[in-house]
Amino acid sequence: MGMSQISLGMLANGDRSALELYPVVGIHKPRSSDDLITDSAAAATAFATGVRTYNGAIGVDSDTIAIPTILEMCEENGMPTGLVATSTIVHATPASYAAHNAYRKNYEEIANDYMDADVDLLIGGGKKYFERRETDGKNLLDTLRSLNYWVSDFRDEISALPTATDQNVAYFTADTDPLKADMGRDYLLPATKYTLDYLDRKAGDDGFFTMIEGSQIDWGGHANDDQYVITEYIDYDAVIAYAYEWAKADGETLVVVTADHETGGLAIQPGSTMDSLKTAFTTTYHTATIIPVFAYGPGSEQFAGIYDNTAIFDKMVEALQLGRVESDVKE
Repeated sequence: MGMSQISLGMLANGDRSALELYPVVGIHKPRSSDDLITDSAAAATAFATGVRTYNGAIGVDSDTIAIPTILEMCEENGMPTGLVATSTIVHATPASYAAHNAYRKNYEEIANDYMDADVDLLIGGGKKYFERRETDGKNLLDTLRSLNYWVSDFRDEISALPTATDQNVAYFTADTDPLKADMGRDYLLPATKYTLDYLDRKAGDDGFFTMIEGSQIDWGGHANDDQYVITEYIDYDAVIAYAYEWAKADGETLVVVTADHETGGLAIQPGSTMDSLKTAFTTTYHTATIIPVFAYGPGSEQFAGIYDNTAIFDKMVEALQLGRVESDVKE
């Protein structure tokens, strides 16, 4: 989700976006350690660990050594944590916060890492990587239950998730990849509302950390499908709006909105009107364009300016008072 995706989504939504509510705007530089063009694994690992690594890396450095993530640091400090996505929950971005693997597509290995991560709430697709595993035949859903998780799936509504916080929650929204928004997927906003309420009540006065991803904006770019980008953007815009209003009412919550990278080399072309947006793409992959960062709440002023993607970790750690770290470029 680069500036072009934001522009397209905003124009298609009546020239309005919830991002306009966020008073602090910055820019991050999204390269990986081995390429000017990052993938989501390296980019999310940079956000999660403050370390620049190679494309495909999940929570490991360039030597494939596991690095503590901000989610793990929060868990160690008694803060409940959550991961929510419109991809599988073992996909690159959510995985980079709770797993450590040399390669992003080792989905069953990543699912196994979740057994040790103690994430309080997991919402996303990919049930088959836990339940019907080809590598070892284990049923990790049973393991989750033994670890005090309330486990459910897409056959239940979000409204059926437990209100009590004495158990962790794992809710699988699809067996593999979740549907597109325009095909009826509608769980992201209800999941966001549930997540913020659940983690806030579970946290008490200790605070919490959650990562909520509108994953399929990226997939629209890969498909060079502008309508796919638009519908996914608008779906996520509702989350951005709700998070802002929730944080405004709470008064103690920092919200940061950004993206791993831009996908598709999207441009809005001459001849476009509000009623007829003409687009073009330059690639079916990612680009190296710089990425905007929007922030609201305590510590949000730290997100202004231009900085490396690794600095987002530093700024979040400082806001959470988990200890100061160096903000220099990390290789």
